[in-house]
Amino acid sequence: MTQRPTRILVDLDAIAHNLRAIRAHAGVPVMAIVKANAYGHGLVPVALHLQAQGVDQLGVAFLEEGITLREAGIKVPILVLGGIFGPQAAQFIAHDLEITVSSLDKLRQVEDAARGLGRKATIHLKIDTGMERIGVHSYSCGPFIEAAVASPWCTIKGIYSHLACADDPGSEMTALQVERFGEACTHFERLGAPMPLRHLANSGGVLHFPDTWLDIVRPGILLYGVLPDPLSQATVDVRAALSLVSQVVYFKVVKAGHPVSYGATWAPEHDTRVVTVPIGYGDGWPRALSSRGEVLVRGRRHRIVGRICMDQFMVDIGQDSAWNEDEVVLVGRQGDASITAEAVAQAAGTIPYEILTGLNQRIPRVYRGG
Repeated sequence: MTQRPTRILVDLDAIAHNLRAIRAHAGVPVMAIVKANAYGHGLVPVALHLQAQGVDQLGVAFLEEGITLREAGIKVPILVLGGIFGPQAAQFIAHDLEITVSSLDKLRQVEDAARGLGRKATIHLKIDTGMERIGVHSYSCGPFIEAAVASPWCTIKGIYSHLACADDPGSEMTALQVERFGEACTHFERLGAPMPLRHLANSGGVLHFPDTWLDIVRPGILLYGVLPDPLSQATVDVRAALSLVSQVVYFKVVKAGHPVSYGATWAPEHDTRVVTVPIGYGDGWPRALSSRGEVLVRGRRHRIVGRICMDQFMVDIGQDSAWNEDEVVLVGRQGDASITAEAVAQAAGTIPYEILTGLNQRIPRVYRGG
């Protein structure tokens, strides 16, 4: 079957380069985060490539993602970062997945599951240092850590927290979270227990805060060559791994005053040339880019006009030329011009995470390199 003209191109060599660059920058092992379909890049192909590159560990959000990786032949350690749903506990252990334990109650559920299977569970203790999402508060975590250390059915591999403001190098919140996390870790010394793997640094931490690097770092969006926030500083040489391309499927001249697309929200002031591109919000391309976003056609920027439809959108190319099947770049490079995921996010009034993870399975992925 002929491939759809709209496709995502994933540069596996760029991901490998980014892994090396992050590892060299931080000087510690890397837990590569591949949740949310590897930030839109494709969960299994990216994880297999990272495993071939010698990644130290992988991180996912949910049990189902971890099982998918195990069934695909991934052998490296996998931490499930999300809070566990009690009835699933046995499946974590059965699939050799490392479990985030975020409360005494969750610890008991994991212990019960491990006892029932006759197998120890490998756990990471989640400490809340200021995110207020999941995890035991750092100021009251002593009994939680004591119970985990005393558990005959759990092996504590790690202890971690999540940084709320590390994307902004000027934020004072990160220093406070580092201090709180350090205080939580002193409970192991008090108990005479070995210190587990300590991890704090997300992409922002990797970029801006060396005191968060500790024993292993957890880059997510940075691994794919995208900066997490407009305030972030490019302190690591990373390359964007994802391009999103399509093709012109229709060309017409639209007369002055004749509106384009649903709601008749835009009409040209003069006769103009408009092309149609076969991708829309049904693919995860944000409707918020209506009459705001840009694409590249024949190496030049042109604006999306009218409302983005479920399956297609229109582009005003002015008096330029375009032919059916001409390439249209939504994210990536064409000639000397480029459009980044960060720029798309800014135009849509959102963050690059949402742009990348929103690109759904209706768009085929094509892998290069590796």
